[in-house]
Amino acid sequence: MTQATFPTAATPDELERGAVLAPRFDANGLIAAVAQHAETGEILMLAWMNAEALKLTLDTREAHYFSRSRNALWKKGETSGQVQTVTEVRVDCDQDAVLLKVLPQGDGGACHVGFRACFYRVVEDGVLVERP
Repeated sequence: MTQATFPTAATPDELERGAVLAPRFDANGLIAAVAQHAETGEILMLAWMNAEALKLTLDTREAHYFSRSRNALWKKGETSGQVQTVTEVRVDCDQDAVLLKVLPQGDGGACHVGFRACFYRVVEDGVLVERP
């Protein structure tokens, strides 16, 4: 597959207030992506996208991410059935983070450990406590 490319904003004003999608990927070619449940507002997960994952997500309206540990592109739910249908894509003010509003499919889970969301632990007195 061909590497996806996005334009670069010419000025800070174009980046922060303009209409051109010009995501700022980090030195590794990645951008942070937060998946939020489109109906409940619950934050489901944080993942990473490269340009190809972002382009595929925009084109298919299904979430695609880049696995840093596997160094590979992946479609969320391809093996688990927990596909994330994207209802809205937002970028932050300086276009270095993406917010995906999603409708989880399958059993509605997002976490590979089996929880509905990846943020299932709370820090209490310096230790982690599960609170699904």
